[in-house]
Amino acid sequence: MQTFLPGFVYKLKTQPITDGQEIRQYQQYFKRLFWTFKPCVDGFPYCKLLVQVDGTFLYRRYRGTLLVAVAQDGRNNILPVAFAIVEGETADAWLFFLKNLRRHVTPQQNLCLISDRHNSISAAFNRPISGWTEGQCVHVYCIRHIAQNFTPRLRDTSLKKDLVNMGNYFFLKIFNQLNVVFIILRYP
Repeated sequence: MQTFLPGFVYKLKTQPITDGQEIRQYQQYFKRLFWTFKPCVDGFPYCKLLVQVDGTFLYRRYRGTLLVAVAQDGRNNILPVAFAIVEGETADAWLFFLKNLRRHVTPQQNLCLISDRHNSISAAFNRPISGWTEGQCVHVYCIRHIAQNFTPRLRDTSLKKDLVNMGNYFFLKIFNQLNVVFIILRYP
């Protein structure tokens, strides 16, 4: 990929194959892979100071989890900025992803990381080696995920709209404190 796409960045993590306690010489197996493309890295500085991360399961022959980070430009277009294939949504896997994301794509200060409420994301974010230190960046939960979990219990769509709008108001105050320009769209 680096030959055909200059600026392509990848970080591969492997692990030695073991037979019981004996390590096989020169044999490794795939553990994790992070990658991003130069246009994604070059385009991120022109996006809003928001990064949203999420993961999805891989099925069939190759199991694992695909992690994705996306940003949004000034016209509200979505720009995928980084990807990883990991063994699952563990704290170590998220740390691997967030650390490489910060190092190779998002070195700016005052970023907001948006995620679902997965405990492993919070655990990885809070580790100092992740690069996403509190005070320089903020981690918030996606209001749509919260509302999605909220609605089935009460089955009232008007309450879902109110919850999303309250969350937007709360986050607007946080963004104003960080001096971040951010346009919040109201729930229809």
